Amino acid sequence: MGEVYVITSGKGGVGKTTTTANVGTYLSVLGKRVLLIDADIGLRNLDVVMGLENRIVFDIVDVVEGRCKPKQALIKDKRFDGLYLLPAAQSKDKTAVSPEQMKALCEQLKEDFDYILIDCPAGIEQGFKNAIAGAQKAIVVTTPEVSAVRDADRIIGLLEAYELHNPKLIINRIRFDMVKRGDMMDIDDILEILSIELLGIIPDDEKIIISTNKGEPVVMDEKSRAGQEYRNIARRILGENIPILSEEENLGFLGKLKRFLGLNNS
Repeated sequence: MGEVYVITSGKGGVGKTTTTANVGTYLSVLGKRVLLIDADIGLRNLDVVMGLENRIVFDIVDVVEGRCKPKQALIKDKRFDGLYLLPAAQSKDKTAVSPEQMKALCEQLKEDFDYILIDCPAGIEQGFKNAIAGAQKAIVVTTPEVSAVRDADRIIGLLEAYELHNPKLIINRIRFDMVKRGDMMDIDDILEILSIELLGIIPDDEKIIISTNKGEPVVMDEKSRAGQEYRNIARRILGENIPILSEEENLGFLGKLKRFLGLNNS
């Protein structure tokens, strides 16, 4: 019987879909059977990030309305053993799936998967309530911006209200040079505001944009720092004790050399 995670945020555009795609992909690389569910009905993107948009025949609304069986709507990613996608509908709105239908669907599908990751729509409207209905655990994604952190705090309160306790936090697109200059929120400040356990820190990495446009998860790029951190997050979900990214590790060889020589790394 698998575990169902919802990956959520208050503010849009903070990297939920990228996180869902990459963490799910690497969990499958580690030998787990993984299902990614796009719950952002009407605004689906997970299929594009995964490079599977041309293979959609049925979607989640077709499943809950009985036009197909769940397994008919699942798209197997041929690049990774055990990785599947259940896409969102493009032409429906966020009320097309009810919380009760989502819960029943997750209960049925988790018998066949080790992990189900639900990509939640941004905000606190009905789409959020639908997406979290079937989840047992939650991961909150934020960027180091005041507005994103404020909205993440609101979401954490709602998760608690819906009895999804002890959510984990991913801080995305961190730039240590800006943090050092005081131009970006410090990680400790974010953790003090949100008061939840940190699951990972993803450095700002232009390879994310490239991989998203190509439909190739950055987690498979051995040279990407963001990819490395997504791999670490997947391993932490499996219970491995892996240190969180530090500023020192993020500097790389040239950054460390500059620091050794007393040059400004920013």
